[in-house]
Amino acid sequence: MKKMVKLLVFLSFFPMMTTLSTQSQAATNKGTKTEYVKDYSYQKKTKKLASKNKKLKKSITKLQQEIADDQKFVDEHNNKTDQNSSNTNNLADLDYNGTQEIIVNNNNPNFSQADLSTTDGAWQKYGDLDNLNRVTAANAMLNASLMTTAKRQPLHWNPTGWHNKRISSGWLYNRSHLIGYQLTGQNDNPKNLMTGTRSLNSPEMLAHEMDVAYYLKQSGLHYIRYRVTPIFRGDELLPRGVQMEAQSIGDDSVHFNVYIFNVQSGVTLNYADGTSQVG
Repeated sequence: MKKMVKLLVFLSFFPMMTTLSTQSQAATNKGTKTEYVKDYSYQKKTKKLASKNKKLKKSITKLQQEIADDQKFVDEHNNKTDQNSSNTNNLADLDYNGTQEIIVNNNNPNFSQADLSTTDGAWQKYGDLDNLNRVTAANAMLNASLMTTAKRQPLHWNPTGWHNKRISSGWLYNRSHLIGYQLTGQNDNPKNLMTGTRSLNSPEMLAHEMDVAYYLKQSGLHYIRYRVTPIFRGDELLPRGVQMEAQSIGDDSVHFNVYIFNVQSGVTLNYADGTSQVG
């Protein structure tokens, strides 16, 4: 009987204890604040990556343009068909086909061992004008000792085919030196001047002359065997083009044999007398 009474008393207190426990837990929960920290780090990282990608895209675009420009240069120069011509007669028969400068004889100049001798030091020789008063080949063993820094004076000699006029890009013709003025100091020398288009004179001939000048300036011991030959077809007075050959002595730093067509974009030339028509 006593055990039964104790059990009943315990059971009567159990709901009260559960209630108190629940209230205590609620009070505890009420007094506790849950804090949520907002994390913006991924947003900052995303912003930085977006900025970085933008810069990279600009760099890639610039590099792609540089690659395209370089490839264009390579393609243009790879298209310089090797005519494997060994004499001026073959060159005179060639017609311009869109490439102003072509390689001749696998780019090997036609100099003999005797031609490359420096026994006589630096020298320059200019062929006599022919029976039509046309300029002929100019030869030299170039060295820094022949170069000049004097200001070039105006030219007065009119080579054959000289019918100059202004076009949209400037003067059609230049009095083109066979051997560039900076290399020998030869200026108003009839034996060293031909009627050449602006594009033949610069950039085509000038590019090779600058390579030659750069090499010579590096040392007083540097020599270059050099020959420039104007190419005429038949009795025409305006050259069809010019052949340039060069060989540095003792190495191949300067080594070329090229033919440059005497043409000007947008102009039709009459090679018989040098007159021209735009368009």
